[in-house]
Amino acid sequence: MKVIKYYALLLLFFSCQALGEKQDKTYSSPRGYQLTKPERFKVRESLQEISGLVYNGDENNFIANNDEQGKLFRVGLRTTSPYPSWKFGKGGDYEEVVHTGKDWLVLKSNGTLYQVLHLFTDTTESVTYHLPVRGKKEFEAAYYDAGKNTTFVICKNCEADKGQKATSVYAFRMDSMRYDSAAAFRFMNSDIPGLQESPSKHFRPSAAAVHPLENRVYIIASINRLLVITDLSGKVLESHPLRRKHFNQPEGITFAPNGDMYISNEGDEENTADILKFKYNPHSR
Repeated sequence: MKVIKYYALLLLFFSCQALGEKQDKTYSSPRGYQLTKPERFKVRESLQEISGLVYNGDENNFIANNDEQGKLFRVGLRTTSPYPSWKFGKGGDYEEVVHTGKDWLVLKSNGTLYQVLHLFTDTTESVTYHLPVRGKKEFEAAYYDAGKNTTFVICKNCEADKGQKATSVYAFRMDSMRYDSAAAFRFMNSDIPGLQESPSKHFRPSAAAVHPLENRVYIIASINRLLVITDLSGKVLESHPLRRKHFNQPEGITFAPNGDMYISNEGDEENTADILKFKYNPHSR
């Protein structure tokens, strides 16, 4: 009887292993990455609602924000000390951090951009720039295009897109520190592979960043559970489903200069916030 139980357990183990491998194969990855094999770093309690992430020199110097306090935090992946923070504004719904190499910007959910001044000092403050678009609007994702010297903000849920089956992207010109009044371009729902099979049929981005070696835009859509990659003109190139096991609530994305990718997940009642590291190997598929 013991022998039978042993072989039954052995058969169950290998069946589960085979099922897991089969499930992993249904989750594709961009060239150079393995989205099913992250290295995970837990985030301290002060950043359980981490919603923006920027690599700033090395793994001891990420800059991040939570979505309520109007603060920027310096995060080290392996630190056991409290994260230093700098307050730039009042409490509010802040969703994204962008670094142009010169300026630090924080995106509020209504499309307002905060230019953070004197960061890392005792006199940190900010200047606000409002999006001149009427109607209800919600934003969570933004990225900086160095070639155009422009920060692009991507609608998550905007009244202007209602019924259009598209997602608008607005341009903030860094030379004039002004928004264009009209959308720079739109992502059509029909151009995004896997969108119709996702939990939401409308594209709802939650974070974005430009890959430093590929010059392509990587866009995380937490609600859709997708990683969408576009060129710098807004053409959708590919899309990859995100496995809930690793991507519970992805809200931030950033890259190291060598292409290593970092994605942050907000925490909830069941999961601790974390930052996932994906090493970049351009020769792997």
